[in-house]
Amino acid sequence: MYDKVQILEVLLKEYEQLKSEQAQRIGFRDNLLYVTLGVLGGVVSFSVTNPSNYYALLVIPWVCLILGWTYVVNDEKISSIGRYIRCKLVNRIMEHTGYKAPDTLFGWEITHREDQHRRRRKIQQLIVDEITFVLSGTISLAVFWKLVPNVSLAIYLLSGFELLLLLILGCEIFIYADLAKGR
Repeated sequence: MYDKVQILEVLLKEYEQLKSEQAQRIGFRDNLLYVTLGVLGGVVSFSVTNPSNYYALLVIPWVCLILGWTYVVNDEKISSIGRYIRCKLVNRIMEHTGYKAPDTLFGWEITHREDQHRRRRKIQQLIVDEITFVLSGTISLAVFWKLVPNVSLAIYLLSGFELLLLLILGCEIFIYADLAKGR
């Protein structure tokens, strides 16, 4: 049978592993913004060099969708790890130690969410995410439709499908924005 010290060691090891995964996901997620901007810049610069390259603008929504969805998934996992630590792991550690002050156990996990400017920063990040992954893809479609007015029905259907997927992505980004304060 495990004693309380062994259980506490396991729980603390779990915390260390979760924080390590969270840090890796934060780095990966944040780099997705830079990768997206780089790819968008490359595609736009290619597409405007020659009118026959305007069709490259139809690649931008797919880039935005794939990288945007990957961003959302990682952002959700980052938030889930924090929520698990705050709401589950802290309680399990208190249960095994008899400690009664959850706000001081892994205090950073709670404190950083209670910052008076958190909601404003999260809204600003939501706006940046929507611009990067949704608006840029939508603008590329609008520019394509303006520059290439006579395209086949298949291209209009494809670009309409891209627009629909971008709108869905925009909703998902909003849903997972984690604007709440506190625990």
